[in-house]
Amino acid sequence: MNGNIDFTQGKPSNAILRFFFPMLATGMLQQFYSFADTAIVGRGLGDNALAAVGNMGSLCFLIIGFSMGLANGFSVLIAQRYGEKDFPELRRTLSAMIRLAVIITSALTILSIVFLHPVLTLMQTDESIIGDSLTYGYILFGGLSATIFYNMSAGILRSLGDSKTPLKAIVISSVLNIAMDSLFIFVLRTGVWGAAAATIISQIISGVVCLQKLRGIDFLRKQDSDTKPDGALYAKLMKNGVPMALMNSITAVGCMVVQYFVNGLGVAYTSAYSACSKYINMFMQPACTAGFSMSAYTGQNYGAKRFDRISEGLKVCLLIAGISYAVLGTAMLFFPEWLASLLLTGEEQIGYAAEFLPICGVMLFSVDMLFVFRNAVQGMGFPLMPMISGIAEMVLRIGTISLFIGQIGFRATAYAEICAWVGALILNAAAYKVIYSRESGKTMCHRKKQKLVVQ
Repeated sequence: MNGNIDFTQGKPSNAILRFFFPMLATGMLQQFYSFADTAIVGRGLGDNALAAVGNMGSLCFLIIGFSMGLANGFSVLIAQRYGEKDFPELRRTLSAMIRLAVIITSALTILSIVFLHPVLTLMQTDESIIGDSLTYGYILFGGLSATIFYNMSAGILRSLGDSKTPLKAIVISSVLNIAMDSLFIFVLRTGVWGAAAATIISQIISGVVCLQKLRGIDFLRKQDSDTKPDGALYAKLMKNGVPMALMNSITAVGCMVVQYFVNGLGVAYTSAYSACSKYINMFMQPACTAGFSMSAYTGQNYGAKRFDRISEGLKVCLLIAGISYAVLGTAMLFFPEWLASLLLTGEEQIGYAAEFLPICGVMLFSVDMLFVFRNAVQGMGFPLMPMISGIAEMVLRIGTISLFIGQIGFRATAYAEICAWVGALILNAAAYKVIYSRESGKTMCHRKKQKLVVQ
């Protein structure tokens, strides 16, 4: 069907890998142009401008992460309906998603712009960088609809087993983003607003490419009955989407508190932390992609009640996460100064980053495995435990950095990350085991009863 992968058929490893590699390329390209954006800002405008942009990282995750959580939560229902092959219900779900997305996007845009300055002040943002942080934030949040437009479109395609179209979209937008970054900063000398504008424009292009593919899928073509308001369906979407959105935002609050403590150490630490965050996000990307693959795979097979395939898919995705850790965790452990020097120019900042990266590199496997287990739970339609694990991450981050930053300084930020990862992994792995056993048991009992009735 239109090049989509049906995860309920064929060998699990083949289906997952066919989906994984285009999606990995998509994620790495996103991280690459984020990395390139950071490098261009740092090299073109200096470490203070880099600190201003990096200072917005956790706040952007708070808002954009909320919208991404909603998109992922909504898309789980799309995957389940696709696994059931219930196309009328799939179309109704899609129509309801769009209406909810418009309302939520409008609210998030207004709130993020109104409260941007007070929140940056609460985060102890240094006076030397707050002006650039505000400029960058106003443009990014003003264009939030473009970000949500792409995330929703790409999320729907992934739920239908299509990871190639989002790759095509990101290839186009990445080239455009880097070209505009270079033009705005090195040629036109726009400052940080040029980097923000380039990001928004590239996301609009990404969304348009995904939308064009969606419009060409036969079973998604709207019918009159699809647009009728359905309160129960709205409630179901919100029940699945809100916990996942809150999980991201709660996690972001913990990161904002860490940013607060880092900012209190001085601008040099803010720059170093910004660079380290970029590497963490980039190096967790393969496992994060395995997690997204697990979500789409689990959603379809849960809809089809193929629990045997879910357990096989989990093994494949955990193997991918393990390979990712072996390669990228090693790079963080043995080459921290070289990595830091790619983004930073000051020796002081490079030294701070070189302290952080090896510590997190050793324990990167915990966040890699976390992505797989958490997305497996979400794919089965149980977002509550991932949300609870988000609360645990926040508490562990805040608690660790509060207790240790006075004793060990900047290294406390790395230990805060590790504690958050390990705590969330334990909760989600336990939740997967309990939910999988319960739901697969229910399905087996139901099938036995059906056989008895037939006999």
